[in-house]
Amino acid sequence: MADVSLNRNIFRGYDIRGVYPTTINEDVAELIGQGFGSYIREIGKTECIVGYDNRLSSVSLHNSLVRGILKTGVDVISLGLVTTPMYYYAAIHYKISPGVMITASHNPKDDNGFKIAFDESGNAKGDEIQDFYRYIVKGNFFTGEGKLTTRSIEKDYIELMRKSLSFGDRRLKVVLDPGNGTTSIIAKAVYESFPIDVVMINDLSDGTFPNHHPDPCVEANLEQLKAKVLEEGADLGLAFDGDGDRVGVVDEKGAYISTDQYMIIIIRSIIDKVRNKSFLYDVKCSKAVEDEIKRLGAKPICYRTGNSYTKAKVRELDLPFGGELSGHVYFRDRFLGFDSGLYAGLRLVEILSNSILSASQLLEGIPTYFATEELKFAFDDDKKFSIVNDVLDYASDKGYKINNIDGVRVDFPDGWALVRASNTGPNVTARFEAKTKMRLDEIQNEFISIIKNK
Repeated sequence: MADVSLNRNIFRGYDIRGVYPTTINEDVAELIGQGFGSYIREIGKTECIVGYDNRLSSVSLHNSLVRGILKTGVDVISLGLVTTPMYYYAAIHYKISPGVMITASHNPKDDNGFKIAFDESGNAKGDEIQDFYRYIVKGNFFTGEGKLTTRSIEKDYIELMRKSLSFGDRRLKVVLDPGNGTTSIIAKAVYESFPIDVVMINDLSDGTFPNHHPDPCVEANLEQLKAKVLEEGADLGLAFDGDGDRVGVVDEKGAYISTDQYMIIIIRSIIDKVRNKSFLYDVKCSKAVEDEIKRLGAKPICYRTGNSYTKAKVRELDLPFGGELSGHVYFRDRFLGFDSGLYAGLRLVEILSNSILSASQLLEGIPTYFATEELKFAFDDDKKFSIVNDVLDYASDKGYKINNIDGVRVDFPDGWALVRASNTGPNVTARFEAKTKMRLDEIQNEFISIIKNK
């Protein structure tokens, strides 16, 4: 294994992620397994859990990863094919904090990777992942003979959702679109355990994602869902990403409800039921979130993007709810705080079942801003951070108001611009918002010209 080529660029901000079989393959997986098993033995851990999503390379990578872990004398509980939220719940249910989830989330079908937790603090991120890379390179691994067992978390996971929800008398028709991702294996069973009329599309588990890219927070990926909602006269449409930890929402009119709008609906519904009236959102969210939280007499907390960061901060501050624009949301009012697209969707169905309002009517009163989707500009991993630094220098020279908690967010009295390096791929991402369409175009053109000229 000493001759395995380990590309440092796969060790990213939130996880290990690359392209199969070039930067991530079976040899790399086994080496990571040896490093992981040894790393947790260093801190006194002797067992872990492992799960994998439905990508075509996941089974093979799982087998190699587990082989590497077992070589270090660490016992492995394999969950088999699961969503990432099922993996999260298994860690809680079995009281085993170290673990690895094999997934590349919403990335293209040829990508794969590893979400890693060493201890109770949750997914490794930032410097923790870079430290782990350096640990693997040293190659000072433990040896031993670990034991492999298999367990199913499905029944317990469904029961967790059932006991944390209380539906009203109104029965709704809901269209679900797993996008052929891993929620295909469980979405129907979960939703049919509630008083919901369920309509499924793209529900055959297929790691090639033949119908659309498995990212439910890009509106272009929801065209089939929109059409089916209208065709069925459904009350709601819900889509999920490749590994099931994010949700996308379509209302009864076939209109997209962005995650920041969804978050406002949730905050409105729980504000009078929680003790800590503080709520977290990431730098990509609309200013409407801040406006609404303040209007409700609560405290807004703007934080950096990245579910490993936002989830940890929501837990650290003991917040009842938080989330980010990409579709990760965390309920801690009567749930366990991990991001589950299926549960997030059920919370919205629950609100509607206890109301006479439609999904679109729940949006009434939300401040109106004009915003772009998240825009992506391809740059090599070695260059993307320098692009962001160039934007920072430009904004500083202009004397603009800057928030650099995550990339560069420039705030104007009538809008904002955000430019940051993606932590999940070789991209610089940008998003813009303003009070008028004309002003949005001005801000967008100003900053995109800087990015494109580099």
